[in-house]
Amino acid sequence: MAFKATILADSISSRGHRVTTMEIVFPRIVLSEFNTHRMLSRNTASSRAIPVDKQIERVMSEPFIPHYWGAREAGMQATSEIDEADIEQAKKEWLAARDDAVRHAKALLALNVHKQLTNRIFEPFMWHTAVVSGTEWSNFFSLRNNKEAQPEIHAIAELMQAACESSDPTPLGPDDWHLPLIQPEEYDGMFEHTEEARKIAAARCARVSYLTHDGRRDQAADLALYERLTSSGHMSPLEHVARPLSDAEFAENEWRGNFHGWMQLRKLIPYEHDYSLVEEMDD
Repeated sequence: MAFKATILADSISSRGHRVTTMEIVFPRIVLSEFNTHRMLSRNTASSRAIPVDKQIERVMSEPFIPHYWGAREAGMQATSEIDEADIEQAKKEWLAARDDAVRHAKALLALNVHKQLTNRIFEPFMWHTAVVSGTEWSNFFSLRNNKEAQPEIHAIAELMQAACESSDPTPLGPDDWHLPLIQPEEYDGMFEHTEEARKIAAARCARVSYLTHDGRRDQAADLALYERLTSSGHMSPLEHVARPLSDAEFAENEWRGNFHGWMQLRKLIPYEHDYSLVEEMDD
């Protein structure tokens, strides 16, 4: 695998407010830095969802290996690399650590330890896939597409900014929806305006793929996943699906959640902000 930023959906309202959704691939080691940016909505592939054997296969065949080997110095930023002759040895040490992680994971697997723990051992060596949406990108790009950022997050931010700048957003009317991961062949002039399409898009954002984990496109499975998500209070995937605010909505408040000028599907769900209120209603 390698760094990647792919536009999944890019939309603009009649007021000129733009929302963009991307699929990105970057090293797991900078996920915490990425998650500090609260203006962006994101769902990421879970270590808990992938079988240990498949994760072992991934880190053995396509491990993340640093491309910049910063030299030891004071402070958070490495301003220079180690000697070229030492880089090859550093790579060998990195992969030796990967091999040790795999050995320990296999031992845990033999003890029947669940993948939600066993897979965590691989995280320094994993590539990570995320779906990310936003209307406000400038602060993220300013901070992360920046030579002072850690090289790994700098690399993905640079690709993301380039993807945004080269994309032409699709104009959407007041009743149209921004639907990441709905495939072009699924648009038929009617389906994309249905509640089912919105639910399917949200479920696929939760899964970070338009395919189920066993590699099928299954709209019934998507709808079932949507119901499981909303009934258990897991609302973040619904943030990626949105429509332009109506005139009355815009006059009341230009923001819905972290989106400017767009109504997130999440904001149309009662008590989406506090699942405990749903539990109290049930009691």
